[in-house]
Amino acid sequence: MHGALMVVDMQNDFMDGGALPVPGSLGVLPKVNEYVRAFSGRCLPVLFTRDWHPPDHISFASRGGPWPPHCVRGTGGAGFHGLLDVPAGATVISKAGERDGEAYSAFQGTRAAETLRGLSVRELYVCGVATDYCVRQTVNDALSEGFLVFLLMDAVKGIDDEGSKAAVDEMVRNGAVPLRMDGLLARLG
Repeated sequence: MHGALMVVDMQNDFMDGGALPVPGSLGVLPKVNEYVRAFSGRCLPVLFTRDWHPPDHISFASRGGPWPPHCVRGTGGAGFHGLLDVPAGATVISKAGERDGEAYSAFQGTRAAETLRGLSVRELYVCGVATDYCVRQTVNDALSEGFLVFLLMDAVKGIDDEGSKAAVDEMVRNGAVPLRMDGLLARLG
């Protein structure tokens, strides 16, 4: 199998109680960890994305952006949640690290596509938060890069149910394949 798991933005500031929480995000954490173990236990690549903002990032309300300060690099809020399984050797992709550049996608302003191709990845399995923002953009960009993308439906959570449903519909229209753990296990054999 030439697949990899991409875990999107499971950072403290996006978890319940964080600076920009995705409501119910802690509820998907156990399932995300199941996927991490399924891939790492088979020696398949696992990649973690993270917002890695400077303190005066363009997306922050203080600069006219839509969001409160969140995921400021080097702070506790930017760290991965303490209950998230991050295996040794996992690849971390930092995004939105430029003061004047926004990036919801793991592929925007990063070397994610090159990294995946260097690992001979053709299939990308995506989970994490938020379905209606960073997951959506990451999946759509991965599809544009030519990867076969599986959206792990039982391990994503969005900010808004209606927005999340619309985002899932869009990703599927664009070619993403919805999948759950039982389907993954069948694919992995």
